[in-house]
Amino acid sequence: MKTAVTPLAHEVPPAAADDVVAELQEIYIEKGTPMFMRTVLALFSGGFATFALLYCVQPMMPLLSHEYSINAAQSSLILSVATGMLAFGLLITGPISDRIGRKPVMVTALFAAALCTIASSMMPSWHGVLIMRALIGLSLSGLAAVAMTYLSEEIHPQHIGLAMGLYIGGNAIGGMSGRLITGVLIDFVSWHTAMLVIGGLALIAAAVFWKILPESRNFRSRSLHPRSLLDGFTMHFRDAGLPLLFLEAFLLMGAFVTLFNYIGYRLLAAPYNLDQVFVGLLSVVYLSGIYSSAKIGSLADKLGRRKVLWATIALMFAGLALTMLTPLWLVIVGMLIFTFGFFGAHSVASSWIGRRATRAKGQASSLYLFSYYAGSSIAGTAGGVFWHLSGWNGIGLFIGALLLVALLVALKLAKLPPLQGVKA
Repeated sequence: MKTAVTPLAHEVPPAAADDVVAELQEIYIEKGTPMFMRTVLALFSGGFATFALLYCVQPMMPLLSHEYSINAAQSSLILSVATGMLAFGLLITGPISDRIGRKPVMVTALFAAALCTIASSMMPSWHGVLIMRALIGLSLSGLAAVAMTYLSEEIHPQHIGLAMGLYIGGNAIGGMSGRLITGVLIDFVSWHTAMLVIGGLALIAAAVFWKILPESRNFRSRSLHPRSLLDGFTMHFRDAGLPLLFLEAFLLMGAFVTLFNYIGYRLLAAPYNLDQVFVGLLSVVYLSGIYSSAKIGSLADKLGRRKVLWATIALMFAGLALTMLTPLWLVIVGMLIFTFGFFGAHSVASSWIGRRATRAKGQASSLYLFSYYAGSSIAGTAGGVFWHLSGWNGIGLFIGALLLVALLVALKLAKLPPLQGVKA
């Protein structure tokens, strides 16, 4: 007769192994099933909408500098206030999802962010735009905080890396599409119209997400009592690996956003003097991130995350080095390699959170993503200081310093002993 409590994998008697496997198949979503396809498609749509809404403003920054008579660092606030409020919201929405459930929080977040984007297209002043962008970031925290947790709870542990990679692939397509659509549109229509288009697309993505995402089967409601939240926070920071992964998120995202915040300023100026449409089209380099997030996520499932993370950061270094050269084709290749490495690294690190956090997974994911978007907000704006001081050489120095620390953190993570029964 099957016992009520499943033993740990290393304690399972040979005769009971088949029962345990069957039980896992009943609980988790298996790769190759219709429910797996629905899940990854829904989270892909959610990731698409999140990154499209966040980063559609990046190609507009030089235009906004001209229209509102502000410098590059000030213009970057249109992105930084959104990511900063998103980071703050993560500390709230993650624990809320631990209490009321994953899907309701994510659905509400997507619809609210899409509607705020439509509203931002109607704002007459710079300060009004910034207020709406802050609300967009706060809304999106509801999906960003919960998506990783949902996958780690519902997908079979053997396929988490692949599923997380596909979700992050949706992020990459969203980031590419948001930049590409607005980067091309603003050469023909006002940036207000471009924002309206992005908001409409996000509404469609939110409806798809709501209709096809399966309800949680492994969610267990958790208390919102302050003591319970504090205990979870303390537990995560006492772990040997989780704080390092939080730091890694800050460094990697800070480096990535800084490069894409200011590369447009470089390419619009001499000696390139490119037009806005061409700069917008360069967002296709995100295609390399779409491939790498799923491919490297799957590779990490097979080889272990500790063997893969540092190599992806080394790729980012190589890409950055190429962008420091003058020939345009080398700059573009460098952006391609840098993007490939970043999305691969993010896929590995984010899936590692779900494997390492044994309890309060929603809170762990929130802390990781808080660090991730704090890196986007803080480093993305700080990079403007280096741009004004030393141009692209200053940007290269700043990003290089972030990546050097990230590489040292990855090497330290590689030396940590894995948790019992968990392949890292």
